[in-house]
Amino acid sequence: MIRPAHVSKPAPKGPWRDSLGNASIRSAQLLLLLVLAVAAVYALIQVRLVVIPMLLALILAAAIGPFVNWLRRKGWPASAATAAAFVLLLLIFSGLITGIVFAVVGQADELAASATEGFDRLYALVQDGPIPVDEAQIQQARDWAVDFATSSTVGAGAISGLSAAGNFFAGLVLMVVILFFFLKDGEQIWAFILRAFKGKRLVKARRVGYSGMTVLGGYIRGTAIVALVDSVFIGLALFLLNVPLALPLAAIVFVGAFIPLVGATLAGVLSALVALVANGPLIALFVIIAVIVVNQLEGNFLQPVVMGRTLQVHALVILVALTAGTVLAGIIGAILSVPVAAVTWAAIKAWNQEDDEDITDEEIAEAEKRTALDETGRGLASTPKEDHERRKDAAAVAVEVADRRSAVHERPVDDSDEDARKKDSSGVDETDGGGSEPVQR
Repeated sequence: MIRPAHVSKPAPKGPWRDSLGNASIRSAQLLLLLVLAVAAVYALIQVRLVVIPMLLALILAAAIGPFVNWLRRKGWPASAATAAAFVLLLLIFSGLITGIVFAVVGQADELAASATEGFDRLYALVQDGPIPVDEAQIQQARDWAVDFATSSTVGAGAISGLSAAGNFFAGLVLMVVILFFFLKDGEQIWAFILRAFKGKRLVKARRVGYSGMTVLGGYIRGTAIVALVDSVFIGLALFLLNVPLALPLAAIVFVGAFIPLVGATLAGVLSALVALVANGPLIALFVIIAVIVVNQLEGNFLQPVVMGRTLQVHALVILVALTAGTVLAGIIGAILSVPVAAVTWAAIKAWNQEDDEDITDEEIAEAEKRTALDETGRGLASTPKEDHERRKDAAAVAVEVADRRSAVHERPVDDSDEDARKKDSSGVDETDGGGSEPVQR
């Protein structure tokens, strides 16, 4: 008699194996990730005196780095090229600050008289306007403003303002130091970070770094060009309309342009308010028209040409990033939030651009050679194009020797690698002729 084959019964489902249990496990995972993210943000906020200068230095390095690399390709040493970039930045900022200070000092008396006259106009407009406001309400508002200005709250705010000013200057000094090292030793710092990646992960990591710095540098340079155009034309309109403090207001427009969606609008509103107080409602209307025209030209013509497809982030994401950055770090957070969001999105796309099984051995070898060159501080970005092949050949020798000597962590690209390669090959000369030329440090 043939017995039926034994049929295994499915294991009984536990409380965590049904659909509700799976959903609960996934929810717990999401909550854990959210807690870790909140803890990371809280930790970064506690050391924001270091984090914010480092982010600002990274942004400036992404924008100025191509100029430093261009000087180095022309034969300049790293220190001299970095010093030249610093001098150029110093001249630009010093000239701008000097112009603003002289403009404020030169127009202080005129602005005070215009402010007094403008306040009287606003006072009369409020009294005679369509909304009934009696004299007692106006006097009550004035008394409240005077009491607040002379209260202890303002004094405490002034003391905290002095503390904030001290933190600002400390952060500024730290940012300058970090920026100097980023520009001078950026390739070596990048190679040090890449030591944590090997093989296919190294290819992806280099791709993420290249995409992130490309997006960051393009965004900053493009935004600077757009901001410069906005500030020049709006400042010219303010000057022609004889609005006081035209140069400082133009500088505010330049800074405001680095805050997408709302920065240029707020700067235009401030310019219109100054014109309203100093020159009356008609001139303020002309200022508003000039700001609207410049913003429309910038948004529809200039920004698409200059920025291209650098910032591929939806407006809603930008708005959320702006809000979060402003809540966490104020005006600096508003400026940093959008480029950080753009770089994060570019990094995610670059990491997922290619599957691991599609990465070839040639790509891995190319990534290892470029990393070996970056460790010397003379990567391909700071080397003339005619020397690329020679340096890549020497880097290939360094990678081969480093692979044979597992105890070696750094790969010096110089004459010693060529000699070691000949010795390791048991006397067989594997080079073509005289071998690769040594790469100068």
